[in-house]
Amino acid sequence: MQLSNSEEQLMQYLWSIKKGFMKDLLECFPEPKPASTTVATLLKRMIDKKFVGYKTIANNREYVPLVSKDDYFSKHVNGLIKNFFNDSASQFASFFTTQTDLSASELQELQQIIDVQLKKKQQ
Repeated sequence: MQLSNSEEQLMQYLWSIKKGFMKDLLECFPEPKPASTTVATLLKRMIDKKFVGYKTIANNREYVPLVSKDDYFSKHVNGLIKNFFNDSASQFASFFTTQTDLSASELQELQQIIDVQLKKKQQ
């Protein structure tokens, strides 16, 4: 299941603060801040989708992410590779390295990351 853009923005805020009440989440938004009813609706949808949980403390809900940012991003990227690059990570890597404006040092960093992963796989 995926998050809408608005839900994803709210999830980013929740990931950044780790857990929080409605007032904490509202503080994360830039001006003009959304209405608390809007954020409450987003949170309800995210709870229904099992992305967010909560515990009640003195009539207030403290919200926590149920999905880690890494897990969400990983599923997002894997879906992108499957849907747009014929389920080929090498096609994705080729596109990423040729169609983005990476510097030589960034490409070297990527190569080092790949080299480390290759060594791990060969052990």
